[in-house]
This record gives sequence, structure tokens and C-alpha cells, in this order.
Amino acid sequence: MTSTEPTPHNAAHTSAITGERADLLAMLAKQRHMLCFTTRDLTDEQAGLRTTASELCLGGLIKHVTSVERHWGDFIVDGPSAMGDFTAMTEADWARRADEFRMLPGETLAGVLDGYSEVARRTDELVATLSDLDTAQPLPKAPWFASDERWSARRVLMHIISETAQHSGHADIIRESLDGAKSMG
Repeated sequence: MTSTEPTPHNAAHTSAITGERADLLAMLAKQRHMLCFTTRDLTDEQAGLRTTASELCLGGLIKHVTSVERHWGDFIVDGPSAMGDFTAMTEADWARRADEFRMLPGETLAGVLDGYSEVARRTDELVATLSDLDTAQPLPKAPWFASDERWSARRVLMHIISETAQHSGHADIIRESLDGAKSMG
């Protein structure tokens, strides 16, 4: 992966996969690419710049999406214990979570993209090998989830796609505010 063409892993050994799983993998790959494309030709410093009123920066968005995808992949396999109890989070826990949205001292864009690529590879393998996309887990405790709700692996994967697409839109705005570069158009 180079700074001129950041692209997370596309599952190389998934060409034999068809149907719903192939569609999920294709949408994951497309959304990941669009998010990473916003960082093309940037320096580490530029990837960490806030260009809007929000706290968001391009490197931080990719860190956040990486964390989201990692935790939801763990959730598919291990259930709600993989994500913890959001209702019991301390101020320090929330501060650590806020660090997902910014580039910290010593972090590099290449390192952030490599981390995202590794998580993408793991998720792609999960999509390819999971025995049943209907396998469901109870959601973790969080003020934004209904109690006793369960999500299937399929729904989790659609959530990852949705989250990545949403943050890709944020990244487009941040990048265009940074130097006028556009992902499309």
C-alpha cells in the first residue's frame, strides 16, 4: 500500500464466493476503497488536520472505522462481551474512545491504513467462512440499543457497510476542505 493509492485488503481468495456473501464482500470493498481514497497523496500531518468545525480528521476517521469493524467482527464471533458494557464506561474510557477520531503523536497515515487493511482482511475471511449469516447475538448494553435485541451476522455486516459509507462522506468533506480534492466528480 502506498500513500498515492491507499486501499485496504480485498479478499484475494474469495473469487469462488457467490451470492449474498459475494455481494457483502463487494460492498465492503467498495466502501473501504472510497474511504481510503480520500487520503491519497497526503502527508501524516495533513491526515491529522481538522478542516471543519468538528473534531474529525481523515486519519482519525479511518482509525474509528477500523475500530468499529474490528469490534463488530469480534461481536459476530464472541457476542456482546467483545464490545463491553457501554453503560458502565468511565470518563477515561470515553476519552480513549475519542482518541479514535484523531491522529495521535507518533501515528502515521501508513500505519493507520495498514491497521485498517488487517481488520478488513479478518472481516473478509469471516464473511467467507462463517457457517451461517443468520447466526445472531444479543447486542451489548448501550443507551442507543434496545434491550434484548439481537443482530444477525448479516445485519452486523450491513451495519459495518453503512458506518463505512457514512464516514466516507465525512471524509469527502474533510478532504475537500483541506485542499479541494474530490473523491468523485
